[in-house]
Amino acid sequence: MPDTARTLRPLALAACAAITVALLSACGTAGITGAAKASAVDNSSIGKPEFRAHTATYGVVYILPKDVNDELDARIYPPLRQDLARLGLRAEAQVANIPHVTVVHIHSADPGTPQKMLAALPRPPAPIALTLKNFYTTEAAKDAGRPWWLDLGIVKNGAGFETLMAYNTLATAAMAPLRDGPLPRVTGPVYARMGEAGRDLVSTVGVSGVNVVKDGQELRAHNPHNTLVYSMAPFTPTLQAAMNLVATRYNDLLPNGIQTTFRDVSIVELAFAGNVTREIYRISLVDGTVTDVATGQVVPR
Repeated sequence: MPDTARTLRPLALAACAAITVALLSACGTAGITGAAKASAVDNSSIGKPEFRAHTATYGVVYILPKDVNDELDARIYPPLRQDLARLGLRAEAQVANIPHVTVVHIHSADPGTPQKMLAALPRPPAPIALTLKNFYTTEAAKDAGRPWWLDLGIVKNGAGFETLMAYNTLATAAMAPLRDGPLPRVTGPVYARMGEAGRDLVSTVGVSGVNVVKDGQELRAHNPHNTLVYSMAPFTPTLQAAMNLVATRYNDLLPNGIQTTFRDVSIVELAFAGNVTREIYRISLVDGTVTDVATGQVVPR
């Protein structure tokens, strides 16, 4: 498993429904109501024209397994470095990131948040077999201008996908009360461009694009993916068209995607745009063992 940040430098970088029900039943179905009651949450920034100042973002993520990173290093990152340079996106090629698929992110200035997240973390699922496939560009909100990303999606069917979605629902409910307010990247110009559903998620759980339980129904907005490019450059129509062509070429390079198995979930620290800068705790999906990544020591739960 990788445990250091990577950039785009050469060596860096019907049964399904039952699974959802089983996970929700085993770990509880707390929804957005409990999250909204967190006394330290300050939502005053979401209606302002500028982004909220970023202090610290923490998250629950699946760090990409070595086989996925090896495939991306061999097939995708070399042309991606060239494409970014050609498009004048040199800063994007230097963004440090530990490749991952997000479960949920929260913002909190409290440095003790990772320990609180570990204590509140719902029991993780068993190892998850899935396929990463389909490169595409996306914005934090359509026409917001920035930030934007180049992502590699996950095939949206099968037991692995259903497990990802069910655990997102659980983890969102458990992590949201620990936030101090919304994620900065979904405030200001992004919040202004969001639809009603996105705004509701930002105000109640602090982030868009997650699953919640509301009025007894699971509402799915989560789109699990791995991000390869993080950018705050204005996403002009010209740049968007160019990056969409890049994504199309990469899909031709990996027409069948990458099959893999996630065997760990991690608590991490992230930068403003959502790139992982530090892995803090790694929790095994095989036996539940928790490891402090900095020390290598097993941590009791």
